[in-house]
Amino acid sequence: MTASHSDSLVVLFGATAGAYGAKLGSDERELILLVWQVVDLPSKKVGTLHKSLVKADNLELSDQCREVSGLTPEGLGKAEPLDRVLQQFIQLVSSDLKVFGRNSYTLCSDGQLLIRQVLHPETSKKNFLLSECFYSFYDLRKEFHTCYPSSAAVKDQTIKTMAEYLGLGTDEAEEDFGVWQVKTMVAIIFSMLSENCDHIFTDPETVKYKYETGPCSKSETVDSETVIRARGLPWQSSDQDIARFFKGLNIAKGGVALCLNAQGRRNGEALVRFVNSEQRDLALERHKHHMGSRYIEVYKATGEEFLKIAGGTSNEVAQFLSKENQVIIRMRGLPFTATQEDVLGFLGPECPVTGGKEGLLFVKYPDGRPTGDAFVLFSCEEYAQNALKKHKEILGKRYIELFRSTAAEVQQVLNRYMSTPLIPTLPTPIIPVIPPPYTIATGSIRDCVRLRGLPYTAGIDDILDFMGDATADIKPHGVHMVLNQQGRPSGDAFIQMKSADKAFMVAQKCHKKMMKDRYVEVFQCSGEEMNFVLMGGTLNRSGLSPPPCLSPPAYAAFQTAAVIPAEAALYQPQALLPTARTPQASAAAPPAVTYYPAQAAQLYMNYTAYYPSPPVSPTTVGYLTAPPGAVAAAATATHTPLLPQPGALVRMQGLPYNTGMKEILSFFQGYQYAPDDYNGLIQLSEQARSVLQAPKEWVCL
Repeated sequence: MTASHSDSLVVLFGATAGAYGAKLGSDERELILLVWQVVDLPSKKVGTLHKSLVKADNLELSDQCREVSGLTPEGLGKAEPLDRVLQQFIQLVSSDLKVFGRNSYTLCSDGQLLIRQVLHPETSKKNFLLSECFYSFYDLRKEFHTCYPSSAAVKDQTIKTMAEYLGLGTDEAEEDFGVWQVKTMVAIIFSMLSENCDHIFTDPETVKYKYETGPCSKSETVDSETVIRARGLPWQSSDQDIARFFKGLNIAKGGVALCLNAQGRRNGEALVRFVNSEQRDLALERHKHHMGSRYIEVYKATGEEFLKIAGGTSNEVAQFLSKENQVIIRMRGLPFTATQEDVLGFLGPECPVTGGKEGLLFVKYPDGRPTGDAFVLFSCEEYAQNALKKHKEILGKRYIELFRSTAAEVQQVLNRYMSTPLIPTLPTPIIPVIPPPYTIATGSIRDCVRLRGLPYTAGIDDILDFMGDATADIKPHGVHMVLNQQGRPSGDAFIQMKSADKAFMVAQKCHKKMMKDRYVEVFQCSGEEMNFVLMGGTLNRSGLSPPPCLSPPAYAAFQTAAVIPAEAALYQPQALLPTARTPQASAAAPPAVTYYPAQAAQLYMNYTAYYPSPPVSPTTVGYLTAPPGAVAAAATATHTPLLPQPGALVRMQGLPYNTGMKEILSFFQGYQYAPDDYNGLIQLSEQARSVLQAPKEWVCL
């Protein structure tokens, strides 16, 4: 029972078993107290003040809650659960309204947190619906600032500061917790209704009932202050699941964009766009809240990132997504010969597609070849659920995967395939920028330490602070951050110490020491073990596992030295490094200890050029695109013969599974193969050279 202008307000105050005040709801603790009172605006009269305890599933109270509220677990154990308390709330409010002859009301709370960050998220998790009255409310702090513009900013307001501004002489100690807050809020409202102010409550805050889907154009302007990145999502989560996680906050239309990895599969991240910066700031307070059993990380993001994922330019996609409030299902693994009739027949009459053939969108390459993906529109949840039951059923000779999808995912998949070149261009030559005196550690001496469990936000400076006095014993360029396949910190790092004794002391001193809010495990290891991990292998209790890019027989060849790809070895690092100083100039300044390369050398490795996404440290090996002048200069300086097209590798996709070397050689009949000999380019053992040259004409990477 709400209206844009109600004759009655219900002043509402609540508390949880955890944080209080500005952090209310940020710790996911349950509601334990509700206090309310009806205020009749025309007559300026009030109804009965009601106070109700709420029995939480977890009766453990925080120290702050015990101190501020005076409540105990024993008292809460006798209370009613939240769903029954809310039913009583509706009944008692209706009864009080009849006394004044009213039938409509709007809630009025102290700020946004109780409604948006407590009631809506908790009821969503407990799977029961809130009454309509909780989707519209007045924020007393905003109304107060509108009435008294010279008062403190809205974010700095509290019930106490508003009362002090008006000179209300209320003593918090004289009343029970919650009762004083409601009585003071009522007094503030009456002051705002006085002849001096004559304030009118006309523009309530609203909470969206459900998330609205819709397309997004790359030409749109997206405010960076309205976008967040959610990380750690279950791979099967949909846009509706994400909207449910942010229940109580208003997400912009089409504002959920699920991110895909290089293979077109969801990577557990999503970008979410809210209607304004206030909603975005409230979303950031849900950092590490839970979706099922998983905690979700929430970070700031930019409008450019959102448009890169969700924005589209295709008229075909815009027309497909023009039908609003449709449920989108993604089909994957379709036979390349599948037609619209085949798909409609596969789905059957129990899940009719919106608009028939118009509700189907096949994903194709730029040359029109099918990719095996398609998107389907359904008008209601029931039809979509019926379609999902056909997950992994057979169409032709293939089983078909069906998933919930979003408008942003449609755009993202179409953008990815439509931007794929028909003939992949060869990569530009790359140059290693390792300083000449520095090499990746080798050998079995245990003079290194491995840090495991680092916070994902930790940088090298954080590691140096963590090491404390032991930083003096770190070798120059001796800190190596290990990245995952997405190029983000994996939580591991390796540090080269000056001796095995120093490494042992660091492992003993720093093991399970805290860094930020996590403890970090520190283990002593050898340079050989460190090198294996940086090359893409794994190190665990079972021993060493070879990098995924190397076969086991070839792996032993790399135990003596790190391998730089043959194409990269064509170019010398001097082409990129500044001119060396003269001995007289360098002697003037004392040498400084460098734990990681200078700013110009902090470059990320080109993951896809040589190895299939190995974890590697950006502070260990850096590669950058070689300008033509640098290549020529390097060749002149080192007198190294250059190939006409160094690194001319071709990747073949879509080969039949029974294809052999003979068929591939026949396919490239008439083209020149790779050179026979790489002996003059890099130093390799005989075993490694045999791997690189088998078969004779091909470089196998």
